Amino acid sequence: MADPTPATLSPRSTPIGVGDAAPDFTLKAQDKNDWRLADALRTGDVVLCFYPMDFSPVCSTEMKCVTDEMRRWQDMGATVVGVSCDSFFVHEAWANQLGLTHTLLADMHREVCKAYGFYWPDLNVASRGTVLIGQSDDGSGTVKWVQSREIPQAMEMDELIGQLG
Repeated sequence: MADPTPATLSPRSTPIGVGDAAPDFTLKAQDKNDWRLADALRTGDVVLCFYPMDFSPVCSTEMKCVTDEMRRWQDMGATVVGVSCDSFFVHEAWANQLGLTHTLLADMHREVCKAYGFYWPDLNVASRGTVLIGQSDDGSGTVKWVQSREIPQAMEMDELIGQLG
């Protein structure tokens, strides 16, 4: 089994900013395969959707909308993934129940949500936010857009689509 994340991830106290280098990472997806940011960036922009918990009302609505818009994301050349601290087993059950078709990443050690500044310490889970990452000239990831939201506030899809277009 691969190391879930590189040892170079450093926690942040605030959300990552536009123009910042996007920390590379590898996490398990709901299919139990490794998913690496650097690999996904080779095919286009990547959207990381951080959310607190599977099976919760706002998260379910938000991730269902991501799946419902999958064709649109693909037409724009973007890969959209959900990131939470739930396990890949929980992600798989949730995806099956809701019919989610996009990748859900299991940040069980909380290293990625902390490195991107989307950590909710009160519940020891990811907070809610969206990060659009593009590939820079040297092949690494660079943050193009960030949206940090309060826990009950779902992602503004039109705002994100405007950033991709």
